[in-house]
Amino acid sequence: MVILALAAAILYGSADFLGGLAARRASPLAVTAVTAPAGMLVLLAVLAGCAVLTWTGHGDATLLAFGGWGAARWAIAGGVVGVSGLVVFFKGFASAPMSVVAPVAGLVSTVVPVAVGIAGGERPSASVVAGAALCLTAIVLVSAQPGSGSGRLLSGLGYGIAAGAAFGVFYLCLKNAGHAAVLWPAVIQRLTGTIVMLGAVALTRTGRGGLDRRLLLLAGASGAVDATANVSYMFATRAGMFGLAVVISSLYPGATVLLARVVLRERMRTPQRIGLLLAAAGIVLVTA
Repeated sequence: MVILALAAAILYGSADFLGGLAARRASPLAVTAVTAPAGMLVLLAVLAGCAVLTWTGHGDATLLAFGGWGAARWAIAGGVVGVSGLVVFFKGFASAPMSVVAPVAGLVSTVVPVAVGIAGGERPSASVVAGAALCLTAIVLVSAQPGSGSGRLLSGLGYGIAAGAAFGVFYLCLKNAGHAAVLWPAVIQRLTGTIVMLGAVALTRTGRGGLDRRLLLLAGASGAVDATANVSYMFATRAGMFGLAVVISSLYPGATVLLARVVLRERMRTPQRIGLLLAAAGIVLVTA
């Protein structure tokens, strides 16, 4: 479970990095309208590949299970709240301090499903609780960036809470949809998100929203990576404690920070370095 959740965190962070680059220069609505169908195409390709492998006797037939209409309803709900949260998230990056939006969204998206998991009877050990606390602290530290003044603090707080709440509900929807199946619910979730975003673009007449060929590629890559992250996350929730899988998956800002350091040559500040060390320590405690 830990490996799958870590993979989801790395992939989510990479997708946010790519989508964030596109959203800096184009409409967040237009960017999300590209990421959703791009992710759906990737999932359809994976589904087709699994079908071919199963037909030839080399695949796992359980991956092709539909999961029933109950799973489909959860996937549809996840598609609606997921893309809505992503639009708010990118909008927050464009109009408010990232140092406020990112950590607040990360914490809220973690607290909501973890609280549901505890209410549902999950009772982690003391070492797991300590490790999760370190991971939550790491989320805040690795997301911290120099602010742009206090004038937009409340705006950033609002965007962070709204996006985080949507992401938290999205985690819950994917977890419930993934009880009976994995690939089909993920495809349905992406299809729903695509329909919602294309409808929003048509209603608002956003059009390309400033997306040129390079930004289209960035947004498409973000959607493909994000879809892969969703599958990893769903497998993680099936393999172990739901709340723990959410906490580890929510370490995704660390991957974003590292990519910014390597690709954009951004200087990694001391709080971010400490956050990465705390994340490593937390994962050690969780897996001990």
